Amino acid sequence: MIVSNVSLHCAHCFATAAAEEHHQQPHLSSSVPPSSASSSSSSPPAEAHHSPQSLSPTGHLVVAVCLGCIGTVAFLTNFLVLTLFCRYRALRTPMNLLLVSISFSDLLVSVLGTPFSFAASVHGRWLIGRAGCVWYGFVNACLGIVSLISLAVLSYERYNTIMATTMADGTDFRAVLGGIGFSWLYAVRYGPEGPGTTCSVDWKTQTVNNVSYIVCLFVFCLILPFCVILYSYGKLLRAIRQVSRMSSIVPRRREQRVLLMVVTMVVCYLVCWLPYGVAALLSAFGPRDLLTPTASITPSLLAKCSTAINPFIYVFMNKQVGLTLFFYAGFYAIYLKTFSAWILSGHIHTDPKVPLNRPN
Repeated sequence: MIVSNVSLHCAHCFATAAAEEHHQQPHLSSSVPPSSASSSSSSPPAEAHHSPQSLSPTGHLVVAVCLGCIGTVAFLTNFLVLTLFCRYRALRTPMNLLLVSISFSDLLVSVLGTPFSFAASVHGRWLIGRAGCVWYGFVNACLGIVSLISLAVLSYERYNTIMATTMADGTDFRAVLGGIGFSWLYAVRYGPEGPGTTCSVDWKTQTVNNVSYIVCLFVFCLILPFCVILYSYGKLLRAIRQVSRMSSIVPRRREQRVLLMVVTMVVCYLVCWLPYGVAALLSAFGPRDLLTPTASITPSLLAKCSTAINPFIYVFMNKQVGLTLFFYAGFYAIYLKTFSAWILSGHIHTDPKVPLNRPN
């Protein structure tokens, strides 16, 4: 399914929508209400736009607060992950490079996507017009699919590393780079998938192109990655159990830690993405007004939560990265404490003409 085969629409791009209605442009939907400025413009045909019910001002405020928290946590955690990998050479292994790709895509979502949906929720309307609507939907869709496919590639690479009969080469980046390239190209090919809070795919137009595109998104961008993750980590866990039964080299504590990580990964994947996939299918194949505004926004917020959750699951639960983060934080805590003590003792001050009083 190529991007150009997808029918998209913008339900309300406000004052800019009516002026641009006669142009044949990609259509994206918006779940925010139109501004009063559009009332003076000519109304678009009813069949061209599906006008969703609006949230109350309190509802928009709640969505804005959720988006603000998600965006802030996602930016800080993913930025910290990238900083750690840039600073410490020991972390730059082929497997960890996949974590860098995931963190980079999630960081871009928090920079290029969440601020616009946050601003739209604060004002109760879409702010950057039809072109911004198309751009927002495409960018967030690409980055979201990159993250999903990268998680599947990561699980498969971990499975291959554990099950390999020979020692893995810690300096061979070719296979991992191929997997990362596949993740990004796969996302570009399957095109935009809106987060639902602002601009999104037109789930409700039941044409052949739209229905086939939605089915492909659900199967190839949600179900298939989940099956790969489930298969890879299931086989990996089974192999660890078999080794632990035959030898005491692999302690039971490690088996429990791997089991906890696998269960956490699967549960978070389902919680973040399955509601969004189900809501998309219900919108596409069910009655037009089946989903209320709250029911349609909640799954998209859960999907955005993945950008903040991924660093904790895939990076900070990693023993190697966790130890590095611990020493990184400890080093800077000691550094700041020592630096503050020097300032208070009078060893460091910027202006020699102004004496620094020593504490009693």
